[in-house]
Amino acid sequence: MTRLYNLLVDLSQPFDVAQVAGIEIGEPETADERTLAWIDDVFGGAWSSEAFAGSNVIARRDGAPIAFATIDPSGLKYAWLQGVAREPGVGIAGPLGVAPSERRRGIGSLALHRALGALRARGCSRALLPAVSEDLLSYYTAVAGATVAEQFDRTALYRPGRRVLVMASGNGSNLQAVADAVRSQTLPVDLVAMLSNNLHAFALTRARDAGIPSHAIAWNRRDESREEYDRRLLGAAAAEQPDLVLMLGWMHLLGGPFVDAFAEIVNLHPAFLPLDPARDEVTMPDGAQIPAFRGPRAVTDALAASSLWVGATLHRVTHATDRGPVLARKPLRVAPGEEEAELMERVHELERGVVRSGLMRWLYER
Repeated sequence: MTRLYNLLVDLSQPFDVAQVAGIEIGEPETADERTLAWIDDVFGGAWSSEAFAGSNVIARRDGAPIAFATIDPSGLKYAWLQGVAREPGVGIAGPLGVAPSERRRGIGSLALHRALGALRARGCSRALLPAVSEDLLSYYTAVAGATVAEQFDRTALYRPGRRVLVMASGNGSNLQAVADAVRSQTLPVDLVAMLSNNLHAFALTRARDAGIPSHAIAWNRRDESREEYDRRLLGAAAAEQPDLVLMLGWMHLLGGPFVDAFAEIVNLHPAFLPLDPARDEVTMPDGAQIPAFRGPRAVTDALAASSLWVGATLHRVTHATDRGPVLARKPLRVAPGEEEAELMERVHELERGVVRSGLMRWLYER
């Protein structure tokens, strides 16, 4: 049984806020785009979204981020933030992350102490360190005097068996990865059906082989209007009564009525999209700025623009194409001279981890 722990720190105690030679550790600030991208690159998961939602103590060496600690993120819906986290005088401290090459130098404890001191300055009497894994209990006890306030069986933090409808137009390698994760019980959802708008999509074969009911719903443009096809597609999707519509390589732009019909639709996009959906550029871990590469040819467009970076993002679907809130994302550096086919293989490999991370976040937020 894997457990998570909410820890409490008494903020009446003093905290060491000394500097380390060669390291800049500032006061809490809004995380810059480079730091957010670095968090995704080093740690994966959804920590950048949490950092984006709060203030951050950021440690830098030669201007580059090497550690961060988030305080008071707002708007998060995780199950572990529904108890002690809501008590008066409690502030949130976390997540905390230190680059692997910088660990065991005391940088993490200094960033945490700076964050805890900032919470005390904001009037908090206690700090909650949320969702800590068992292997870190002794660390937080030693560096901050933390004590266990709540503990959770990880599987009790979400409802298993959520009904997921997959929509795919192509090869279906990500569908296969999700199906494999469901079968191995590492992804606790129920794949109720798969829809494709392509009669020849290999995703249909993958779905049938995995025992997932599959339906090809193609659009004959000569005999059917766009509106008629979209109504037929909506009817087929609604018949499955999904808790979540998961788009994995779906190549037909969904109409407004479809988007409005389902509260939960997420899409996998083969680019590193900005956390701010209004931005048309995104900053990468090395500080480079590249276009967001929205649209159906993201990897092709990135190579055509000589971009040194691509990536993958799982995001919520809204009426604005590829501009929904991000659930999980991860950047990928393009190798010198890399051809598109080779790069796409690496992007697909990256996507599988992004999908798993994003879906687990979605489950925890339910």
